[in-house]
Amino acid sequence: MNDTQNKLDAALRQAVRGRITRREFTQLALASGVSLAAANSMFTKAYADEPKKGGTLKIGVGHGATTDSMDPGTYPDQFTGTALWGTLSNSLTEIDADGNVVGDIAESFEASDGAKKWVFKLRKGVTFHDGRAVTADDVVASLQHHRGEDSKSAAKSLLKEIVTLKADGDTVVFELTGGNADFPYTVSDYHMPIMPKKDDGSVDWESGNRTGAYKLDKFEPGVKASFSKNPNYYKADRGWFDAVEFYSIKDVAARTNALMSGEIHYMDRCDLKTLDMLKSNPDITVQEITGYGHYIYVMNVTQKPFDDVNVRLAIKYSINRDDVLEKVFLGHGTVGNDNPIAPTVKFAVDPQPRHSYNPDKAKEHLKKAGLDSLTFDLSVADAAFSGAVDSALLWKEHAKACNIDINVIREPDDGYWDNVWLKKPFVASYWSGRPTVDWMMTTAYAADAAWNDTFWKNPRFNELLVAARSETDEAKRAAMYAEMQQILHDDGGLVNILFNSYVEAHAKNLGHNKVAANWQLDGMRIAERWWFTS
Repeated sequence: MNDTQNKLDAALRQAVRGRITRREFTQLALASGVSLAAANSMFTKAYADEPKKGGTLKIGVGHGATTDSMDPGTYPDQFTGTALWGTLSNSLTEIDADGNVVGDIAESFEASDGAKKWVFKLRKGVTFHDGRAVTADDVVASLQHHRGEDSKSAAKSLLKEIVTLKADGDTVVFELTGGNADFPYTVSDYHMPIMPKKDDGSVDWESGNRTGAYKLDKFEPGVKASFSKNPNYYKADRGWFDAVEFYSIKDVAARTNALMSGEIHYMDRCDLKTLDMLKSNPDITVQEITGYGHYIYVMNVTQKPFDDVNVRLAIKYSINRDDVLEKVFLGHGTVGNDNPIAPTVKFAVDPQPRHSYNPDKAKEHLKKAGLDSLTFDLSVADAAFSGAVDSALLWKEHAKACNIDINVIREPDDGYWDNVWLKKPFVASYWSGRPTVDWMMTTAYAADAAWNDTFWKNPRFNELLVAARSETDEAKRAAMYAEMQQILHDDGGLVNILFNSYVEAHAKNLGHNKVAANWQLDGMRIAERWWFTS
């Protein structure tokens, strides 16, 4: 870049901040040899990209239930995660738009003793919404909230490896059972916001007194969550809106209509069948992000007939995933192979053989299980993922040629995660995925994981899970993770239909930087990262 261009860019930044006039910038641009049309275009684009304060952001989310709670250990989906964590709260660390772990409440973190010991130094000037400074004791109590013997928190299995956890001045010190190079990723989890410690040593999770860019005004489970700007937020370059409102709109048609009519500015989980309608609207932008998320059906392997691995394999060969991808998801995704690790995650492999549609293979495995045919119930709702019902009905047709009869039971959307998931023996589910193999496997497939939705316990898998965590030799670690993915593919109870794209839409007057892919809704931090351009 030459000196003239540098001066022009500097002037452009001054202009959009109101420090020089548009006319002054245009005159400088013309003197630099830029045409009037080009100068005006440069200014218009830069002005639109520049964050502006103000306005109320309204978001429609395809999740939310009347049973939702302020307790972060119970956050089940994007509604509670984005509203009560990404908007209201902060964790020790966060994942940036490039998938790297960076400090959040923690200013820095450092490992020693082969990554068995981790020291997180807290950032100065971070306060709770009531004005009290965040201390190391608050951090310790917040993480201990998930570790109790009776805890049902989804984060419990992630923190099991902690031997000691203590506050030391402005630092928090973790000592683990073994080395874990990924530990800073672990404590970025949306179930682990930092909360105020109470006098009895527990934390105040009920009030919503957190640290985030916005303060809680009202939370109506399964309906709405509203927030107002936190004027003391420690990140000066985040939190541009005056207020943010989240609406639970589980029906995709209703979400789409709300966006089209201007009732909301952003919607997640677009109806792929109506994307052309959204794209044709000049006031709406459709964005598609490839992340780690995957749409799955999960069977409880402790219940008959799913306790027989040959039955499980017959079921895996009975679905035509390519057909589902094209007919239900219109090509928006990548076919899965009963491995939950996305191809873009470090150490991911593609286990063999691929579980492609094969009626002969399905019948062969049924025969090994001593069966000529198989009938089972499959509970589904689009609350699990948009297209879950259509996928199940299409699968039912595929399975007939395999001597498998699937009884598709359409469950109510409301309460699906409380009344169906983890309750019924074969259900639709989805995972947003995780940026590391250990994090995904520990959350969903470790023997004692609270969210082990296949109830699968494989001794060799769990042995490798612990061993790989502390292995510093990357080649050895890669081999362990490859074996784990192969074991899960061969023996586990998940049918991974596809790795889905995050297809979301928003009003054109919303601005943002690079969008994160670790969760939907810009890493679930849309409220603090986005702004209105006009």
